[in-house]
Amino acid sequence: MESLTYELLHECKQTGARRGIIHTPHGDIQTPVFMPVGTQATVKSMTPEELKEMVGAEIILANTYHLYLRPGQDIVKEAGGLHKFMNWDRPILTDSGGFQVFSLGDLRTISEEGVEFKSHLDGSKHFFSPESVMKTEEDLGADIIMAFDECVKYPETYEYTKQSMERTTRWARRCKDAHNKTEQALFGIIQGGFYEDLRVQSVNDLVQLDLPGYAIGGISVGEPKEEFLRILKFTAPLMPENKPRYLMGVGTPDYLIEAVIAGVDMCDCVLPTRIARNGTAMTWNGKVVVRNAEYERDWNPLDHECDCYTCKNYTRAYLRHLVKTNEILGIRLLSIHNLHFLTNLMKRVRIEIERDNLGTFIKEFYGKYYN
Repeated sequence: MESLTYELLHECKQTGARRGIIHTPHGDIQTPVFMPVGTQATVKSMTPEELKEMVGAEIILANTYHLYLRPGQDIVKEAGGLHKFMNWDRPILTDSGGFQVFSLGDLRTISEEGVEFKSHLDGSKHFFSPESVMKTEEDLGADIIMAFDECVKYPETYEYTKQSMERTTRWARRCKDAHNKTEQALFGIIQGGFYEDLRVQSVNDLVQLDLPGYAIGGISVGEPKEEFLRILKFTAPLMPENKPRYLMGVGTPDYLIEAVIAGVDMCDCVLPTRIARNGTAMTWNGKVVVRNAEYERDWNPLDHECDCYTCKNYTRAYLRHLVKTNEILGIRLLSIHNLHFLTNLMKRVRIEIERDNLGTFIKEFYGKYYN
């Protein structure tokens, strides 16, 4: 029996967006879905109970690179895996560390065997191969694990992008060969930069491996929005219809919505908690930067249309006070709101897909959010 299956429920007649369910050993995931990121086995400032009860999160991410460095995969394994370690009983996805290694720049060296890199913490040397990454992800014990890949920078030459994409495919094959735990679903990552023929080749080669799901990698890496949209809209329809489609690393409302229209089922990003730490909230009427002086005597909630814990109990003036005085509660309350906002945006998107009304809803939403 497969550890993960995808069930397509409906396609929007207006947009072609997909409404489905991903079935996993730790529960079902309603799609399209936004997945909060818990880099260090925690979504910053949030308890698991808050994520479930206040946010409605059905799946969260953890970061293989960071957890490998600390506390170490052996400690997580000894604890009984990530679910027990962090007290989260719903699905978890772990990335492969490929993007983090990519982000190290001159601190890493890539070869056919894998990547040698220096820790950003203390400069110590480490080595990731497809086989070692599979062992780390196996020890972490997530429901969905990602194949080890190379993410190239933007812009990059055609020659290097092709070489890197083909190596990523070979690494994916090695990941599949080294993958032992049948209860974990291994997803492949489509690369190819911003070259359409390389994207086609990457999809075709990875589909031959018959993995449970596939992700679009290598975009949202600093390119112009028009380039992001071009490759997203080109690549997503090439992916298997009967398996989950995952777009890595996007979290702004417009990118999430464009991903859904393209046929994507899953997205993730650190954005909602990151901007919360800077005093920024996403609302149905656009961004609110509560640290700004205009909110000093604003006794309104962040968002009159939001029913989250923060909006039901606190004013913009109070939130501004917390942010300006660097109180931890301010970060927590804004994180609750932002995560709730994106989770409920996707919940609303699912409803509008079922109504064949997503296109109309998007026009109304953009009109309010982006004024």
